[in-house]
Amino acid sequence: MRTGAFLLSAQFPGQGHAEALDRAVSAAVAAEQAGLDSVWLAEHHFVPYGVCPSAATLAALLLGRTSRIGVGTAVSVLPTQHPVALGEQAALLHLTSGGRFTLGVGRGGPWVDLDVFGTGVEAYESGFPEALDLLLRWLRSSRVGADGPRYRFPEVAVVPRATEHPLPLPSPGGSKGPEYSSGTGAGAGAAGGTGGPPVVVACTSPNSVRLAAERGVPMLLGMHSGDEDKAAMVALYRTAAREAGRTPEQIDRIEAEHVAAGLAQIEDSAAEARRVLLKSMPGWFNYGLSAHRTVDGRERRMRDPHEYTELLCDLHAVGTPRLCADRIAATAERTGVRRFALLVEGSGDRESTLRNVQRLGAEVLPLLA
Repeated sequence: MRTGAFLLSAQFPGQGHAEALDRAVSAAVAAEQAGLDSVWLAEHHFVPYGVCPSAATLAALLLGRTSRIGVGTAVSVLPTQHPVALGEQAALLHLTSGGRFTLGVGRGGPWVDLDVFGTGVEAYESGFPEALDLLLRWLRSSRVGADGPRYRFPEVAVVPRATEHPLPLPSPGGSKGPEYSSGTGAGAGAAGGTGGPPVVVACTSPNSVRLAAERGVPMLLGMHSGDEDKAAMVALYRTAAREAGRTPEQIDRIEAEHVAAGLAQIEDSAAEARRVLLKSMPGWFNYGLSAHRTVDGRERRMRDPHEYTELLCDLHAVGTPRLCADRIAATAERTGVRRFALLVEGSGDRESTLRNVQRLGAEVLPLLA
């Protein structure tokens, strides 16, 4: 079981952008010190829900600030950027971090971002499979060209080449240290690729599950879904992977890399943990999510912020260390997912977030060993 921190760089009401980003960076450094396996970074544009506009850029900073922990994007939104540009960044981070980088990608939403960056609503509605295929080819090849509906260019050399083996990073004493290993590298290699950074795909619908299974990449499952929904998506993935010709051994290797997003708030009592989150998260949800603008003025519905916070408290690791460990273990047992990215900044407070990360490492992880 591998447990990491999920960081949105959330701007809670009354906070500035620098404050939100400082809390996220500090929490990531604290996660390494606490012994967590990984940190996962979200990206958003033009809304205070999250003020990091480039998860890959923030990942680069954190890979430089840390030496052991894995750093992943959850997610880099593919429809708002060119897949080759994102592939180049991923290869750069993979090779210069000793292999500690994981690229998580997703479809995002029908937001005004598509207008601002000029990619258009088609990139969201129909262009994701083509973009994902081009990205994966870039990460697995030495030369790539494209002749699709959206991307067309002559064959070019892949530089830097993600398939090269990362060199081990120097240890603090100056000698070469051990290389980082995040599982099997299933994102890039389990389906027959030749290495490169692990890739995961955010899956929120049967179509995205099938897409990930057909490409042989693991899933990132959202924190809004409960164990029953996650288990159903894992079962659908397995079926779709078999239909795509994957062997049982390949499927087992890929499924070991599925990631479940969740929420963690560790306090001395379950009541106190819920109180902390119910005091802060509804205001953040209302402030952050209501700022979203759709690309074409289409209607959008927003969850009730208080009810959504209550749901997350019911679903995830919110309570005493023992309760949190039991909930994580129960999710693993019911779904088969063994990797977790847990939102740790739900209090909105820097010191509370750092304390939460420390307790997750010191008091919860030993109970999962």
